[in-house]
Amino acid sequence: MDYPPPGTALVEELDQKLLIQLRDGRKIIGVLRSFDQFANMVLEHAVERIIVDPGREVPPGLQQVSEAEIRTAIKAEKEEARLKGTMRARMDFLDLD
Repeated sequence: MDYPPPGTALVEELDQKLLIQLRDGRKIIGVLRSFDQFANMVLEHAVERIIVDPGREVPPGLQQVSEAEIRTAIKAEKEEARLKGTMRARMDFLDLD
C-alpha cells in the first residue's frame, strides 16, 4: 500500500476553516494558511473555542452570549467578507505592487 509523504494530508485543508484540538485539550478554530512537515500550523483569524456548561460559572475575561447573538455575529462576519470581496473587485484595476 502506498502512503502519502508526511504532512501532505493537510494540503487539501489549506484555506479551509478548521477546528484543531491541541495536546492540552484546548480547541482552536481558524483558517489554515500554512504548515510544515512537523504539522506546525499557521492559522488566520484563530480563536479559542471554549464551551461552558449551563449552570457553570463563566471563566474570567469571557462573556456568556445567547445563540441569537452568535447568529447575528456570524451574519455580520459574512456580510463584512462579502463587502471586502466587492471592494477588492472594484479596486482590481489598481496596481498595488
